[in-house]
Amino acid sequence: MDVNNITYEPIAPEASIYEDAQREKVSLDNVLVIFVSVEKGDTEQTADQAARDTEEFMAKLARDRVLVYPFAHLSNNLEAPAEAMRLLERIHSRLARNHDSVKAPFGWTKKMSIDIKGHPLAEQSRSYGPSEQKKVYSKAKPVEANLAMVKKSDWSGLPEGDHRTIGERLDLYSFQEVSPSMVYWHPNGRVIYSELVRFIRELEDEYGYEETSTPVVSNTALWHLSGHFDHYKDNMFMFDTGMGQMGLKPMNCPSTILIYKSRRWSYRDLPFRTATFDKLYRKEVSGALTGLFRVMELTQDDGHIFLAESQVEREAEKFLELVKRVYDTFGLRYTAKLSTMPKDHMGDDELWDRATGSLKRALEKEGMEYEIKEGEGAFYGPKIDFDIYDSMGRAWQCGTLQIDYQMPIKFGLEYTAEDGKEHTPVILHRAALGSLERFTAILVEHMHGKFPTWIAPVQVAVLSISEQQSGYAEQVYSRLREEGIRALLDVSDRTLQYKIRDAKMKEIPYTLILGKKEEEAGTVSIRMRNGEQKNQQKIDDLIAQLNDEIKGRKG
Repeated sequence: MDVNNITYEPIAPEASIYEDAQREKVSLDNVLVIFVSVEKGDTEQTADQAARDTEEFMAKLARDRVLVYPFAHLSNNLEAPAEAMRLLERIHSRLARNHDSVKAPFGWTKKMSIDIKGHPLAEQSRSYGPSEQKKVYSKAKPVEANLAMVKKSDWSGLPEGDHRTIGERLDLYSFQEVSPSMVYWHPNGRVIYSELVRFIRELEDEYGYEETSTPVVSNTALWHLSGHFDHYKDNMFMFDTGMGQMGLKPMNCPSTILIYKSRRWSYRDLPFRTATFDKLYRKEVSGALTGLFRVMELTQDDGHIFLAESQVEREAEKFLELVKRVYDTFGLRYTAKLSTMPKDHMGDDELWDRATGSLKRALEKEGMEYEIKEGEGAFYGPKIDFDIYDSMGRAWQCGTLQIDYQMPIKFGLEYTAEDGKEHTPVILHRAALGSLERFTAILVEHMHGKFPTWIAPVQVAVLSISEQQSGYAEQVYSRLREEGIRALLDVSDRTLQYKIRDAKMKEIPYTLILGKKEEEAGTVSIRMRNGEQKNQQKIDDLIAQLNDEIKGRKG
């Protein structure tokens, strides 16, 4: 991982053999981190290959500092501690010949926080050795003979505030072993996912975006042309067919470019703003995957803007305005990072200076505080990344805005300018939420499952005190549903205390309690999630309040 910062602190030895270590925090900035798990059957040759691949990756990113971090969680087939420690030291020693290499202590439980850079190559994974070969090349057994696989992942033992624990309690999503690190969205979780998409779609429509969708499978020639194949092939799902080597798309930009390339363009047609919510697939080693934070099937609120260079600054301003509206809606604190020209960049320095100046002026015009990350732009252009902070103060990189001068050249993109000549457009790659899966995990943990009314899976619980009020409860429930409000009806013979506790456990924002008094008056009594109570409220007043919260995305 290419990181802005990693901080770790050895807490206590956990292996039978461990290295000496100081129990103090270590903080490293702008370093490439390799998390390493040594498995049975790994050899010195395996370690040397891992070191060579790391050096190759460092060269691509123009990084000279590397941290070798022992991470046993990547495997359930671990080598004995003494041999694992020896091979880890071999990797570190080889890297230290030509680079500034640091190694975290082996055999310790460590507290760790990490801030990953936002560029497309920031997170990569590799697997080596005989155990991986066996996984890849052994003949697959039929599913019918492996029914033991068809079970939900076990999340027991996780903290109460972990999004997987909360997700299980609120019945939002699950992971199944037959689809590793791909999300099974339950009805409640799908509501959250769909509301996020609806929210972004409405904003994008307001800002003039047009939604597109492209096939999930393409010939790998597409990624050879874009340049992604050389950097990303190990993270792609690929297979051979009678039509050549095909792959599941790990990003949307090359496919979206083909839509632009399918017709002729005039300067009057630009900017052409596209948005897509297609599924993407990225192959990772299993231990690098953590719930919704990093998955192999994901969706981004992805967008690409094709425009003339003179339009870059204005379009950047518009997108920054959109980002502010998104994050402010959720009450999230965020910061911006402006990454400038790296050493191994493409294009001349004057072009980079103009592009970087455009982003700076856009940030300042929108009143956004920002930090400059010198030399950390993508090879094709400068970029802005957004970190959002959750309730625990942890930073998560989500949104991004990247200027790309190179892919339009590679694909031969053109538009007819005012002078009647063909010019090459610029592409802005942009996302506000980033991965919807990761953003959902952040929301779940940040809000502890107490979602605002507009995005809550169930917005109102309708409870009858006794069987005599069942008919009235059904009338109120039907009225809410007619208004498009997500409601739950409980007219069971369970005690009222049980019903209220059940609604509270589901974190439902509004609970309506209907007894004889309410039925006679045609009103409802309301118990809010925060404990506030309102008795004998008119149904029309309640619906007006709910519509105000939902349509205004408040609460």
